[in-house]
Amino acid sequence: MTIEIVPIHSDHIEGFHAALDTVAGESRRLAMTEAPPIEQTRIFVMTNIERGFPQFVAVSLGEVVGWCDIIPKGMPSTRHCGVFGIAVLQPFRGRGVARALIGVTLSAARAFGLQRIELTVHADNTRAMRLYERTGFVTEGVMRKARRIDGRYRDVVIMAIADFDRWSAPAVKI
Repeated sequence: MTIEIVPIHSDHIEGFHAALDTVAGESRRLAMTEAPPIEQTRIFVMTNIERGFPQFVAVSLGEVVGWCDIIPKGMPSTRHCGVFGIAVLQPFRGRGVARALIGVTLSAARAFGLQRIELTVHADNTRAMRLYERTGFVTEGVMRKARRIDGRYRDVVIMAIADFDRWSAPAVKI
């Protein structure tokens, strides 16, 4: 099965929204438990495209099966920082899709001029944390009981690439 990693395009919005809703509905990987309304998602994606923010999708047989984005922070003192987000649909996990998305998106963030990339991950998602570490992220701290999903508190690990000028893209093969 061929999977392409491509910059997000307006034609991907509905597929991105559906994939986001699916992964959010798992209540395990993302801070949200459902996707925002489609129009809000459309505004988010189109704004990212217009501003040239790094946002990529993984596409298989014309369907969005994953995505990765890095959104620059807005305050003048933090514009050198980007907030990282990623998810891959369950049937495509463990196939190198996330690693490929990370490599392409981080390379684009570096070209965009970002100097620091930040992410948060649920503390019990050790598989994701190992992947992030292999791609250059380091743990900076833990926020205890930072999220409450389905009545259960979740600790959140803060990770970042702070020495982004020394970062090099991982070898990727899907």
